[in-house]
Amino acid sequence: MATTHTHTVIDTVRQADPQRLAYTLLHTIFTVAPIIFGLDKFFNVLTFWPNYLAGWIDRIVPGSAQTDMYIVGVIEIVAGLLVWFRPRIGAWIVCLWLLGIIVNLVTLSGFYDVALRDFGLLVSALALASLARTYDRPAATRTAPPSHE
Repeated sequence: MATTHTHTVIDTVRQADPQRLAYTLLHTIFTVAPIIFGLDKFFNVLTFWPNYLAGWIDRIVPGSAQTDMYIVGVIEIVAGLLVWFRPRIGAWIVCLWLLGIIVNLVTLSGFYDVALRDFGLLVSALALASLARTYDRPAATRTAPPSHE
């Protein structure tokens, strides 16, 4: 029984429009991930987030590093919701946010690997922004994407 279901899922993915599938995957992950990471800024379950804040940023923002993380958490949750409801706008907000995170991490010695990972996420968010131009349009202006056969 499980084999039949697995084959059905695989067949469905194979038959799907690859661009639509890419858009759906990116749209989903850039909704869910910022919300999860944003919520975790309040609980520090995944990691102790204040350790990822460059000192120069902590000196600019009033309050403690943890207070800064609460602000970051709210911004990330809002960004995730914006991607869900308005991906054409939200994807660009996430791109800018990731760029800010990268600058923070590059100036915080020792986190270059995380900065490189976030650069990959930035490129993926750019792909979402590009795909959203086609797949996130008002119903009245939607047209079928060109066939690649």
